[in-house]
Amino acid sequence: MEKLDAYLTIKEAASFLGVSPNTLRNWGRDGRIPMHRNPANGYRLFRRSDLEKFLQETAKPSNEIRKAK
Repeated sequence: MEKLDAYLTIKEAASFLGVSPNTLRNWGRDGRIPMHRNPANGYRLFRRSDLEKFLQETAKPSNEIRKAK
């Protein structure tokens, strides 16, 4: 496992994505976003690079949103 400073806690990751921690727990459980566990205590951890990639893949440019209306 990489250094732990490359990871965010569930609260930090949820804030980064703008969702609730429960939503992030569900997404991790469902495999929508990669989730890791702290080897010392088993807490959920999320790699910042995975979160950034998730945002890029799910975000739509504003001009695509206008076209869909």
